[in-house]
Amino acid sequence: MTLALRYSGRVITRRLYYKVKPHLPWRLRMAVRRYLARRKRPAFAASWPIDTAAGHVPLGWPGWPEAREFAFLVTHDVEGPEGLAKCRRLADLEMQLGFRSSFNFVPEGTYQVTYDMRSALAADGFEIGIHDLHHDGKLYASRQRFRENAAKINRYAREWGAAGFRSGFMLHNLDWLHELELDYDASTFDTDPFEPQPDGVGTIFPFLWQGGAGRRGYVELPYTLPQDSTLFLLLRETSPDIWLRKLDWIADCGGMALVNVHPDYLRFPGEKAGARTFPVEHYLELLKHVRDRHAGRFWHALPRDVARYVKAHSAGVRSLGPSYLFPQRADRLEFGAQAAAAT
Repeated sequence: MTLALRYSGRVITRRLYYKVKPHLPWRLRMAVRRYLARRKRPAFAASWPIDTAAGHVPLGWPGWPEAREFAFLVTHDVEGPEGLAKCRRLADLEMQLGFRSSFNFVPEGTYQVTYDMRSALAADGFEIGIHDLHHDGKLYASRQRFRENAAKINRYAREWGAAGFRSGFMLHNLDWLHELELDYDASTFDTDPFEPQPDGVGTIFPFLWQGGAGRRGYVELPYTLPQDSTLFLLLRETSPDIWLRKLDWIADCGGMALVNVHPDYLRFPGEKAGARTFPVEHYLELLKHVRDRHAGRFWHALPRDVARYVKAHSAGVRSLGPSYLFPQRADRLEFGAQAAAAT
């Protein structure tokens, strides 16, 4: 079977799943996913959570600002009203530890984020991003539907002053995303076999995606630390050890450590334990590990800052074809003059 046929088959399966998903109980869906994850995990032990090939430094990589050895970025996808209610408390905890993050909100989801909340977060140094449009898994149902949704997303981006985007469920089509008037996308990952669309980009470095002459380039920021939902809800890890181990490896490689933590899944002190949450202490341990063990080594930046830095130092990358041809490797990505000469 060809790559194209396998890709088409996966697309059809995903579309069917997201059509019936609203009618399936959460516990049933999670039980099936956990069963599949238990079977899959040993098969990917050599490439998850760490794929050593993803640590190759791209040709012409300029290094990080301020002579820092690696970058550390924090993003939050706010999926529902429960997550929205926890955003301010989460932001306050991060500020106490000296960190800032990006909060990605669903424009037309099950909650409404107010102007006052967005403004307050921005005033405290946090970034506001866009998380899908409806968060229903149907963003890429058809090209025409995507164009219509892209026009709405662009309108929200202008209204919110947003620079970045992330699809729901980490679904992605890098060629279609050129229609978004944004600086970066963050819907991919270096390696993650547990995602619905598991084709990783194979690098722990950000890169500029041009996709052909005359198209608006944008920066791709793959997440490189496993998602909190994967670690603590799907795989039921009881500590942040995987986060800490991979972060240390990314630091040694000089890459970008980008984590995605959902406020919806955090359990603060005093809250009742449940199958859909994990202790916020796991996340705080990650922040303290970065701050204390790697003091002076990391560039802590917002995603929009990294996107601007990459754009300023990269003339583009050669298009590697449709997204189903991933994984691409970092040693095939080129920055600066080398990339310009290759295109």
